[in-house]
Amino acid sequence: MSPIISVARLSKTYASGFRALKNVDLEIRRGEIFALLGPNGAGKTTLIGTICGLVRPSEGTILVDGHDIVTEYRATRSLIGLVPQELTTDAFESVWGTVSFSRGLFGKAPNPAHIEKVLRALSLWDKKDNKIITLSGGMKRRLLIAKALSHEPRVLFLDEPTAGVDVELRRDMWQLVRSLREGGATIILTTHYIDEAEEMADRIGVINKGEIILVEHKDELMRKLGRKQLTLQLQSPLERIPPRLARHNLVLGAGGGEMIYTYDAQADRDGIASLLRDLAGSGIAFRDLNTSQSSLEDIFVDLVSERR
Repeated sequence: MSPIISVARLSKTYASGFRALKNVDLEIRRGEIFALLGPNGAGKTTLIGTICGLVRPSEGTILVDGHDIVTEYRATRSLIGLVPQELTTDAFESVWGTVSFSRGLFGKAPNPAHIEKVLRALSLWDKKDNKIITLSGGMKRRLLIAKALSHEPRVLFLDEPTAGVDVELRRDMWQLVRSLREGGATIILTTHYIDEAEEMADRIGVINKGEIILVEHKDELMRKLGRKQLTLQLQSPLERIPPRLARHNLVLGAGGGEMIYTYDAQADRDGIASLLRDLAGSGIAFRDLNTSQSSLEDIFVDLVSERR
């Protein structure tokens, strides 16, 4: 199946000389949830803005469902819904009015049944006649999504969709995103919440200093780059790692009361057994042990740190 978005050799250099994007190649698969991660200033918003036709590329091509974003702007833009971080709609417009107006901006004929469906799906139906100024922060965030869905796009971009909202609303938003994907939409989101990407995304891309440094299926990324740690709580504290155990690259913690062994669960199948044998041979006893696996956040921090 052909990708719904194809980005090739994309670069963006501003008049100041700042190069925000550097030869970006990226394909988004039809019907997936794709999370784009990166530190502040990495190029996430510039990349989204360029794909959506809001920022003109300096070099490269962008195809959305086979249409070029530059030469076929209107056709391409009608395929895309964008949920920005901030609401800029007239505060004294009604919910119904602003969502209906957004549909008209894309040349779509009025469709009250679709607008009602969107508002009901977002728990905004009972607020349809309210002025925007009266809405809570969470309701305004839902309104942004309703506006983006008003013209029935095939691709939905969510720029920091849950920034600043409470945990309960974040969970509701996650469920909404999944339901949109089940309805056939392709979802691309940027987020600072690593657990959001870990919870929802099918694939994850990491951008840093304007370059895509990794694109990987979430589970495969965790398998390839995730680490496990075995923590041994010692019977008696140690001042240093005995020479006999040096080959295991152990680290002491908790004032010498813990011994920490980091390993690759896929590659190092015999490492723990070998460590335990060497501990017994060295006369070191432990009273408890536990294992933990690195999170996506750990992986992300490591990837970005390596490229500073």
